[in-house]
Formats: sequence, structure tokens, C-alpha cells
Amino acid sequence: LQGPRYVSPAPKGGFVVSEECGDVKVFTSSRKLLCSLSSKYGHQFGNPAGVCVDVEGSILVADEQRRTIHLFPEHGAPVCLVSMGLQRPVNVTCSTFGHLFVADAGENCVKVFK
Repeated sequence: LQGPRYVSPAPKGGFVVSEECGDVKVFTSSRKLLCSLSSKYGHQFGNPAGVCVDVEGSILVADEQRRTIHLFPEHGAPVCLVSMGLQRPVNVTCSTFGHLFVADAGENCVKVFK
């Protein structure tokens, strides 16, 4: 890993790690690299920060530099969930009730999206 920042558990015992100014990598339960999100999806990150995995196994990434939150489904193209209203998103998590929580260090608050 190059500058690991945030880590989140993933389905089946694996985990996801964001790298500073780089990429987001997915590992299996046996700690073997499964994939790199930038390679798998052809996505270029600015500065990936917080990561989490939703109940469907999709990976959500807060991009601090680009001020966005992207969802990476297991199959299909990435989806930009939030592209406006964030100053410096540093962490993200989602609830089982469909809420997305974003820690915005630029505004010193937590923003909630449905």
C-alpha cells in the first residue's frame, strides 16, 4: 500500500483501503489483493479518503480533492452520489435505512443524505 488512509470491512471477511493521493484497493479475507478500483472501473481519484461498503456490497468512496462521493457497484459503472455541497469530505458511512453520512472537515459537520 502507498499511504493507507481509511479502511472498512467488506463482505465475506475482506476489506477496503483508500490510499492517499492514489487509489482504493479491495482485499479478500485472506489479505490478497482482489482489485484496484481505479483499474477495475477506469476511475481517476483525486485524493480518496473515507470508504465504506453498503448492504449490497457496493463500495462508497469520499474523494477529498474532487469533493464527491462515488458508489462502485460490484457490477456496472460507478455512480456519483454527491457532487455538490461538500467542502472537504473525509469520511463516509451508510446506514441500513438508506442514509449516507458524510464527515465534511471543510465545514466541521456531518451531512446526512437519503
